[in-house]
Amino acid sequence: MLPRSEVRSVKSHWIVFSLISLYLVWGSTYLAIRIGLDSYPPFLLAAIRYVLAGGVLFLFLRFQRFAIPSKKEWLNSTLVGGLLLVGGNGGVTLAEKWIPTGLTALIIGTVPLWAALFSSWFGRKPSRVEWIGLGVGFLGVAALSFKGNLWSAPLGASIALVAAASWGLGAVLTQQLTLPRGLMSSAAQMLTGGGLLLLLSFVFGEHVPRNPSEGSWWALVYLTVFGSLVGYCIFMFLLSRVSSSLATSYAYVNPLVAAFLGWHYNGETITAPMMLAGFAILLSVALITIQRGTTVKIEQEKAFSENEPISSSCEDQDSNCEPCSSK
Repeated sequence: MLPRSEVRSVKSHWIVFSLISLYLVWGSTYLAIRIGLDSYPPFLLAAIRYVLAGGVLFLFLRFQRFAIPSKKEWLNSTLVGGLLLVGGNGGVTLAEKWIPTGLTALIIGTVPLWAALFSSWFGRKPSRVEWIGLGVGFLGVAALSFKGNLWSAPLGASIALVAAASWGLGAVLTQQLTLPRGLMSSAAQMLTGGGLLLLLSFVFGEHVPRNPSEGSWWALVYLTVFGSLVGYCIFMFLLSRVSSSLATSYAYVNPLVAAFLGWHYNGETITAPMMLAGFAILLSVALITIQRGTTVKIEQEKAFSENEPISSSCEDQDSNCEPCSSK
């Protein structure tokens, strides 16, 4: 038996580390996608990164004797992978053909709002504090593009908005459907989503570039290893541990990271509205995190009052727990 305080601290440690990692990794992928688009067509760029990352992860897990997903789990993984990777990431990659990376990140910043909306369909309505956090975060993201114009490229902006809604719905369904255990869930979704992206690439007549630039090649490597393999596994771990609102809160921080990269690499100016936005973004994440932590603490104290044991055995934990995933 493990002390309850120890169980809480271990979980908090992994959640905080995972959130920070996801904020930094996925916040930098917007710039990497733009660099990759200099040589690669959008659907093919997204397809290559996910097929490669999913294939490597799947083979590794099979070597570790992870079970092959069932037919139902493959079908559910195809649905979720289609929403997250085709509609979500594929839409982002396509949108960046017409709109800047910062503006794309701004629109994707609405993902937590979509996730909160879709969560209410399944009986998980955000609390009042979470709604306040979501609202503050959205205002902060909006401040980042204070001088921008969403309608300067209406097609790209519309595609990005649909991508945000698709990602939000996929994140919610991940918590509702029966999916493979642990990291096999990430591998199955990347394989199926990547396969669908390859199909779209073929339908739209995209071709592999004969002589991709060095920058585009390294961007593809970064997107495959960190954006897909590392980042997506972290995201799936968070979805198995926290609310969809907190798991998708990276969308609030991504524009902040994108703004910093734009300043550092492209000489863009950091204005007062950007600094104000940064404060609002961090405040929103704090509100959502604190509310989630309070809810978990209440549930644990309730379980303790009912003499519900907490075991150190994985059999008594969530099947998607991080320790199981590392076996």
